Amino acid sequence: MTTVVDHDAYIEAAPEAFQPLLTRLRAILARALPEAEEMVAYNMPGFRIGGTVVASYAAFSRQCGLYLLPGAIAEQADEIAAAGLKATKTGITFSPRKPIPDDLVERLAQASSKEAAGG
Repeated sequence: MTTVVDHDAYIEAAPEAFQPLLTRLRAILARALPEAEEMVAYNMPGFRIGGTVVASYAAFSRQCGLYLLPGAIAEQADEIAAAGLKATKTGITFSPRKPIPDDLVERLAQASSKEAAGG
C-alpha cells in the first residue's frame, strides 16, 4: 500500500475482500468513540482522543487487525478467546470469515478510551 492520508483512502487501497469489513469496523469505532477524531499514524487509520491513539485498524494480505491499548485487550481477553480470535498485548487479528463481533468491538473501544482517560 502507498502512504494514505485518511480512512477512505486506506479502505479503498485495502484488498477488496477486506473493504466491507474495514468499513463496518470504522463505523463501529466511530459510534463507540464519539469524542475521538479520525487520524492516520504509521500508515494505519485510527481514532485519537487528545494525544492518545485509542483504536486503529489495518489490513494485511490474509487478515485484518484491530489495535487498542493493552488494558482493553486484557479486560476483554475471555470474550476474545470465546470468539475464537487471536490476540497479542495490543492487537486482535481477524478475517472476513471470522470477524470480531460488533458488540465486542464496541466494548474494546470503550475500554481503550477509558484506559486513555486514566481510569
